[in-house]
Amino acid sequence: MDPVHSLRDAAPVPFWLDDPDRPQAAPALVGATDCDLLVVGGGYTGLWTALLAKERDPSADVVVIEAGQAGGAASGRNGGFVESSLTHGLGNGIARWPHEIGRLERLGRENLQGIEDTIERYGIDCAWERTGSLAVATEPYQLAGLEEEAEAATRHGARVTLLDETAVRAEIDSATFLGGLWNRDGVAMVDPARLAWGLKRACQELDVRVYEHTPGTRLAEDGPRVAVTTPYGRVRARRVALATNAFPSLLRRHRPYTVPVYDYALMTEPLTDAQLASVGWRNRQGWADCANRFHYVRLSADNRILWGGFDAVHRFRGGVRAERDQRHETFATLARHFFETFPQLAGVRFSHAWGGAIDTSTRFCVFFDTSHRGKVAYAAGYTGLGVGASRFGADVLLDLLAGERTERTSLDLVRRKPLPFPPEPVRSVGIGITQWALARADAHEGRRNLWLRTLDRFGLGFDS
Repeated sequence: MDPVHSLRDAAPVPFWLDDPDRPQAAPALVGATDCDLLVVGGGYTGLWTALLAKERDPSADVVVIEAGQAGGAASGRNGGFVESSLTHGLGNGIARWPHEIGRLERLGRENLQGIEDTIERYGIDCAWERTGSLAVATEPYQLAGLEEEAEAATRHGARVTLLDETAVRAEIDSATFLGGLWNRDGVAMVDPARLAWGLKRACQELDVRVYEHTPGTRLAEDGPRVAVTTPYGRVRARRVALATNAFPSLLRRHRPYTVPVYDYALMTEPLTDAQLASVGWRNRQGWADCANRFHYVRLSADNRILWGGFDAVHRFRGGVRAERDQRHETFATLARHFFETFPQLAGVRFSHAWGGAIDTSTRFCVFFDTSHRGKVAYAAGYTGLGVGASRFGADVLLDLLAGERTERTSLDLVRRKPLPFPPEPVRSVGIGITQWALARADAHEGRRNLWLRTLDRFGLGFDS
C-alpha cells in the first residue's frame, strides 16, 4: 500500500492540543494595570518564570500575557521529550563550553529532577514517564560516534548503556537499527500540552494573573517602570521577562539572533496489543536516529507512535504564519520513512499530522540578554530542546532580573550570546546551502564538506 494512504484520515491539528479536556482560555486584559513582574509569553519559559517567581516570593504580583492560549504554540505541540541537557546534547556542550560542561550537565540533571518534583507537588496530570531515550545508529559509520558519545557521557556522570544490533532490536525491533545508546535516566516523556496546562493552573492557584489572547505590541520605559502595550490595555511593571521564542521579540535588537524553523510530526492511531508486541518497546523509551536530518519517535500514553522530524523548513524572510503549519510533502515523506522503519506495522493509519515554528539559534541552545538597565530580561533560541531547558531558562531570567550573581549567571552559556544570523537574502542562502550540505553528509557516511567544517570552526550552525 502506498504510505500516503495512511494519511487519509489525519486531522491537521496537533495531537496533544486536540484534547476535550483543554482548559478554557483566560479573559484578555482590558484596561491598565501595574505589577511587580510581567511575563510576556505563555509557553513553557513564561509559565515556569511566573511559577518560580511566586515560589521565590509569594507576595510578588506577577502577570502573564499570552497572544493565544497558554501552551498553544511550540510548548503544546512538540514531541514531549524532556531532556536533562541544557546544551542541545553533550557533544554540542563539550564543543562550545568544554571548561564548564561538568557544571552544565549537573545543573541539567538537577533541573530535570526539579521538573519532576514540580509535577508531583502540584499534581499535574501530564503522563510523565522517566523512560530515558535511545540514540539509534541506522548506518554503519554512526556506530563509532555512539561509542564516543557513550564514553563522554559516562565521564560526565550520565548512566548510559551501549547496545549492539541484537540488544537494540531487543528494545525496539527495526531491521534498520544497527546499534544504540540508551540514556537511562536523563530523559523523560511527557504530554506537552497537559504539562503547559498544569503549569498554568499551578500559576493561577498561586494568584498569578494570566491574560490570554493578549499580545504585547510595544515595550517602553515609563519612569522607573517598563510599560508593555496590549490591544485593549497596558501593563506597567517593575521587571519584565520576555519569553516569546519563535515569535518576534518586542526588542528589535534581539531578532537577528533567532530564526523560525518549521518542524513536522505525525501521530498514529493507537496500536493494538499485537501491533505493539511486533515492535517490542517494553521499556517505552523515546528514540532518535543519528543522522543530521533525524527523526524523533516515542509512544504516547495510549500507545500511539509519534513520528516527527527529518525536514527543518526555513522560509525566506522568516516569519511565523499559521498556513505554514501544514506541509503535505513532508507528511508524505515521514509516512514513507515510518513504514520503511516498521514494515510490520503495515496498515496502521495516522490520526494527526501537524507542524509549526520553533526558534533556532546559531549555537543550537538557549541564550539570554538584558536591557533597560536590567529591568528587562530575555531568553530564546532553545532549538527544539526547550521542554526541559525552559525551566532552567526561567531560573536564569529571575536571577538576571534580581541582579543576582549566581552559579547560573556566572556561566559563559548565560553571559555570552551566539553570533547572529546575517540579514536577508544572505540568511536564507546560507541556510539553504547548510541544509544541502547536511543532506549530502548523511548520504556520504557523515563526511562534512568544506562549508560545514567552516561553520564548525566559527561555531555556527542551523538545526531544529
